[in-house]
Amino acid sequence: MAYDLVIKNGTIIDGTGAEAYRGDVAIEGDQIVAVGEVDGIAKETVDADGHIVTPGFVDIHTHLDAQITWDPIASSSCWHGVTSAVMGNCGVTFAPCKKEDREYLTRLMESVEDVPAKSINSGMKWDWESYGEYLQALDGLPKGINVGGLVGHCALRLFAMGEEALENKPASEDQIKAMHDAVDEAMTGGALGFSTSRTPLHLTPDGDAVPGTYARHDELKGICAALGSHGRGVVELATGISHGDEEEVRRNLESELGWMTDVSLDTGRQVTFGLAQNRSVPEAYGWILEKVAESVKKGARINPQSTTRGIGVLFGFQNRTPYDRAPSWRALRGMAMEEKLAKLRNSEYLTSMIEQAVANPPPMDMDDLFLMSHSAPRYDLDPTQSLGALAAARGISAPAAFIDLSVEENGLALFNFPFLNPEMEAVEKMLHDPNVVLGLGDSGAHCGQIMDASLPTYFLTYWVKERGEFSLEHGIHKLTGEAASLYDMKGRGVLAPGAFADINVIDFDGLKLRGPEFVHDFPAGAGRYIQKSEGYSHMFVNGQLFMRDGEHAGALNGRVLRSN
Repeated sequence: MAYDLVIKNGTIIDGTGAEAYRGDVAIEGDQIVAVGEVDGIAKETVDADGHIVTPGFVDIHTHLDAQITWDPIASSSCWHGVTSAVMGNCGVTFAPCKKEDREYLTRLMESVEDVPAKSINSGMKWDWESYGEYLQALDGLPKGINVGGLVGHCALRLFAMGEEALENKPASEDQIKAMHDAVDEAMTGGALGFSTSRTPLHLTPDGDAVPGTYARHDELKGICAALGSHGRGVVELATGISHGDEEEVRRNLESELGWMTDVSLDTGRQVTFGLAQNRSVPEAYGWILEKVAESVKKGARINPQSTTRGIGVLFGFQNRTPYDRAPSWRALRGMAMEEKLAKLRNSEYLTSMIEQAVANPPPMDMDDLFLMSHSAPRYDLDPTQSLGALAAARGISAPAAFIDLSVEENGLALFNFPFLNPEMEAVEKMLHDPNVVLGLGDSGAHCGQIMDASLPTYFLTYWVKERGEFSLEHGIHKLTGEAASLYDMKGRGVLAPGAFADINVIDFDGLKLRGPEFVHDFPAGAGRYIQKSEGYSHMFVNGQLFMRDGEHAGALNGRVLRSN
């Protein structure tokens, strides 16, 4: 028999959690036609000896909604094995949208997700109104990966309520029906579900809570009923559960898990929400897991999603530092790295920097700021690698140590402040909880602050390879089959005859992270953090070679993922 492609001699990990075995994968067109012992000839052969062969990874939490329109390879996701991504999380989307509301949604995306408005305005051709039309527009664009989207509550409210939506007043029955109908249209067009934001941390450009933050339960249930009538789709949300003191957290927990449980039981739909350890009430994540387990026992389908490490703001001379309130530090912003290093090596300027920083320190504990070497970035929050500890070991001030450590890596060293998930023990407990799925990588968002799109690579290198907390088969399942199943992505996330040929060939022994880099490659010259890796030998999307050894191989064969 003749095939288009055969990947031979690899260690096959099929995405189901089943035991790995040595074998081949045969592909015709965009589909896998045989797995195991493959006889016959092929137009092209890839020798995967010494490598693992896995399904392409599925990232369920991205904000690539705008970026995918100008960056068809979807970086940084493409450097971490991701072949399918879910956009439109946390209630912030670009559809449905009336023409007169485009600027508001653009500024809202910048305010909430730190996607530069100037990039959106110059890079995204906006020619839709309904969500179905947005997906049709994506159909016509070149894409290296598969993308699907959730319809967001912020856009829905503005679309149905006009300026009343911005006041966060209760919606009327007619307004709820209008939002329901817009979601019905979105689901007909193939949306993967509905998303909303309930956290007071998400703010508009004017500093107000985003539309929908305080929506009553009748509004949420009325909207989600559209998913129930279609019998498909996921409800995703950024919750406000962990906001406030212990009493407020417990009250929020009862209320939020209450309506989530009701929606899931009433509609039969899956509900997923972001879960992280909070600094103010660090034990709250455990209460949430217990409450979710109770709801699951009642028959609700609820899956918290959490990341694989601390969610941290990055500081360094690549972009922003924690000492930028000091004039001598702030003056370095905008300079080329060579100019910055020249200043940092100038003894007179260096003295002024240290004096100003010591006199006006930032409002954070330097023991909570961790060195992340550019050549070998660590995220395990080793207390000996905090800026406070490193400064004490050198017998100098924290600002002086910040500068010395940065100069030693030619300005590329970064310092990580994990404002969420500050304890790796908590991350470990969440990852092992049977109801928790991997998420919160936020690819496409928080461009100048956070870089968590490397979540898949970190999970495999740290939790699977270094710590041994998960078997390789289990780890790959969490990145593939489990994630695809949550969103009912038929034919994705597994290596099996009839499945789509989204495939990674990985040098697992050589898999490693590179340090984040700040680059200016967005439209209008906007900057962002990217992060690359080593070890992904080949990435295939729908049967065509997409990436090879971290470089785009030419194919842009991604598709829009639709729930229908």
